[in-house]
Amino acid sequence: MSPPERRARLRELRTWVEWLRHTAELHNDIPPCWYRHRWVREMLTALYLGWLRTYEGDKTPGRELAEAEWINTLHAFKPYMKLPACVSGHQEPPPPPPPKEEADQEWELYLATSAETTAPAKHPAEAEVRRMAAELDPPL
Repeated sequence: MSPPERRARLRELRTWVEWLRHTAELHNDIPPCWYRHRWVREMLTALYLGWLRTYEGDKTPGRELAEAEWINTLHAFKPYMKLPACVSGHQEPPPPPPPKEEADQEWELYLATSAETTAPAKHPAEAEVRRMAAELDPPL
């Protein structure tokens, strides 16, 4: 999005988030500085888009409980939106550590040598599959 469009979308999101904080009594769960925290902003964007599809979209057959499902999703997200550090005012999250120069080489070495990435494919229930196959085709 261009910067002007991004600002317009964030204004739209803010209007909805303020409505949500008031209507759903989430003022203790969504901090006032939510927009300064990328992950909280992403979760609220996802909730907003889901809310639009649920409440403003066409009613899809088989989705009779869509509103209840959206509310369940909202409550599932709540613990991840709380930011205890921001209870008494916004606190910047700690900066991520700088990337290690050799990180790409370590990654490629892992892909080339790890048993996780080089072992032959194996069914997670291989013994059970063999047992079931033996029951279906017993020896003569």
